[in-house]
Amino acid sequence: MELASQQMVIAGWILVAVYAAVILWFVVRGARKITNIDDYALGNVLFSPYAVGLSLAASITSAATFIINPGFVALYGISGVLSMAIALPLAALVSLVLLTKGFRKHGTTVKALTMAQWMETMYKSRKYGIFFGFLSLLLITFIVLICVGLTKVLSGTLNIPEMYALIGIVTFVFGYMMFGGANSMVYTNTIQAVLMLIVAFILLGSGYEHFSDGVRGFLAKLEAIDPLLVSTTNETSFLFRDYFEIFIAQFIVGVAIICQPHILTKSLLLKKDEDVNKYLTVGIGAQMLFFFVVFTGLYIRITFPDLSPGGVPIPMDGLVSAYVVSEFPVFIGLIVVMGLVSAGLSTLESLIQSLSTTITKDILEPLFGDKLGMKAKGGSNVFINKIVIVALAVVTVFVSWDQLVNPKLSVGIFAQNGVYAYFSAAFMPILMGTFLKGVPILAPVVASLTAVVVHFTMYYAMLPVPFTQATGENPGVAAAVAIVLSVIAGGTVYLLKRDKTAG
Repeated sequence: MELASQQMVIAGWILVAVYAAVILWFVVRGARKITNIDDYALGNVLFSPYAVGLSLAASITSAATFIINPGFVALYGISGVLSMAIALPLAALVSLVLLTKGFRKHGTTVKALTMAQWMETMYKSRKYGIFFGFLSLLLITFIVLICVGLTKVLSGTLNIPEMYALIGIVTFVFGYMMFGGANSMVYTNTIQAVLMLIVAFILLGSGYEHFSDGVRGFLAKLEAIDPLLVSTTNETSFLFRDYFEIFIAQFIVGVAIICQPHILTKSLLLKKDEDVNKYLTVGIGAQMLFFFVVFTGLYIRITFPDLSPGGVPIPMDGLVSAYVVSEFPVFIGLIVVMGLVSAGLSTLESLIQSLSTTITKDILEPLFGDKLGMKAKGGSNVFINKIVIVALAVVTVFVSWDQLVNPKLSVGIFAQNGVYAYFSAAFMPILMGTFLKGVPILAPVVASLTAVVVHFTMYYAMLPVPFTQATGENPGVAAAVAIVLSVIAGGTVYLLKRDKTAG
């Protein structure tokens, strides 16, 4: 179903072309300064802490926050807002502050380029670093989520088939990320973050008329559609059935969600320690606003009570794009579209950069470095990194298309399953490495393995959590249980085996 007007389509093509040209200009500018894989991963430009802070906010925020998650709120109401805009963000931002300085201290000391390299040098184990390199492949699920979200937005705006939009997005973004790396990414992320700030205000203000009778009047409109939309829990959803799922599980997940390579390693772009506070202040300030964009889902539900604009049911992942192209004037709608695209590209760039570097440095180099002629700081690594990005692009197209035609409610569930498993495994090792001394390698290994096994067992077996309605079908619940058991297992091994003479 085509919702965008012909005027929107023509203006959209023009704006997309201009946007692409601006990004390519920054990519070319950054690529000229890249001579090795270190430059690609961390850059060799003195970045402003404010620019890196905006880049951080743009990286944490993704197509999930702006495009996918409002759809959950449109379906399930206030319970989704409490979970996604309050519980998880509160924990995530506190965790970001607590972990950043310790992570950066070790990372800058050993010149770590990736999360896997940080683990390897922290615990002096090449095998553990390689393990985390392979574990990072789970982040492909997050790349798929973003590509699906961007496909929905651009295909809806430009009235083109989803397959064409998907191939165009992957070809363009993966193509320019073969060359730009961190140097260009900070510049493009900063522009994207500014656009996202503008769009966040537009989206949050777009439903002001629904408050003509005050907050009670707004809630009454939702209640008239479905009383569960104004309930703090929603038993019809396997995500928000009770307070354990909404608050406790999301709070635990929020604490650990920062342990992703494209987030924590962002602090390594800063050249001076005194810039960290400025970086965190800007990043957290912008991020708080971004997280609350999910509230837009309530406006969508009031606008489309049966979630079927024009009488045609819209899949959950397409609700935001349908709302934008059908409800906004062309000019404002295009600004919002560019902001939604920016939300996706900012995180997608970071993921491509961090994941390709991880595959190159932490999997291929230690396992096949001699056969491939790879040198620690040689130009061959840059070439191999480009081949890795091409391979990632091919995989992304195939898996994204499957999620477009065969989603389980939403691509968000698919992505959560993979990403949550990753940071569940990373959380306890990062915590121990940052705050404890004399940690034996067995402790982080046990913690990581426990997290991975528990998470996937909980999810695929849909195991229940005692005394709650929650089950592992909700990836957040599976991750929360995995994190808790990982902390217990890793902590127990640490207490039994720690080096009492260290530090």
